Amino acid sequence: MMENNQKYILVFGVSVFDICGFTDNNYRCNDSNPGKVRTSFGGVCRNIAECMARVGVNTQFISILGDDEAGRGMLEHSKQMNYDMSNSLIIEGGSTPTYMAVLDEHGEMVSAVVDMKIIDKLTTEFIDSKADIIRNAEYVILDSDRPDLVEYMLKNFNEDTKFILDPVSAAKAKEVKHLIKYFHTIKPNRYEAEIMCGMKIKNDDDLRKAGRYFIDLGIQNVFITLDEDGIYYNNGIEEGKIKANDSKVVNVTGAGDSFVAGIAYGYANGYNLINTLKTAISMSTITISTEETIHPEMGLELVNKYFNNIKWTEVKF
Repeated sequence: MMENNQKYILVFGVSVFDICGFTDNNYRCNDSNPGKVRTSFGGVCRNIAECMARVGVNTQFISILGDDEAGRGMLEHSKQMNYDMSNSLIIEGGSTPTYMAVLDEHGEMVSAVVDMKIIDKLTTEFIDSKADIIRNAEYVILDSDRPDLVEYMLKNFNEDTKFILDPVSAAKAKEVKHLIKYFHTIKPNRYEAEIMCGMKIKNDDDLRKAGRYFIDLGIQNVFITLDEDGIYYNNGIEEGKIKANDSKVVNVTGAGDSFVAGIAYGYANGYNLINTLKTAISMSTITISTEETIHPEMGLELVNKYFNNIKWTEVKF
């Protein structure tokens, strides 16, 4: 448990126990398929919290878990990775959020089952019980899985701390677009940004219009991810695009999570905007270079190596 006088960043959101079955060849429906099964701890917010802890950010993570094997395993893993889940909601007899997928020999998903019913147990009363932890955080990172709770937190704690949004998906971005003026930082992708600003983004002019729209709402930092085209940024003073060249891409899963963790690292360490972005992009580039959602060697040493060795393309507007 961290001491009250230590600065920390709070992540608030869902943890997911992932089960993936990979068939060896010729997937057959309605039959048992030879292959391999892998389990891992996931969820956007949990991934962000772990990546933050791996680079030394003092991290509180409030989530919801069942008192089952998966939930107990996740709590133990958080201690090993050095992020604090002790304020999470544990539901007696509940099932930890679980995602189970079957992939064919080409890596394409052929079927999946998602059990997320437990997140309905998160209530405003629970949030009120954690008011001091929320108020005292330097920043609070949210996803949009429960838009009603996002709204409650923003409207009740907006004057006490700074909020960072990862919209997670275009569908969920639509549910929180009316709330984005309360955020300090937003990190949508191009499609999520289109939904939140109400305009198509087809070129740099459109990007800049979208950026200006968000800044005019009062958002301090706007980061729009553009896949292979890098990141658009705007803080009302500095505006431009930055990208890492010659990145090795193995699996893009988790890239956005590690990017947000890099933003948190930059904020926690007082970096300027460009160095914050370069840290975030370095962490994202590390992530996409491996099959794992979180690179097993993710840490400051590796991040600094990528930061210094990446060939950067920077465009200032």
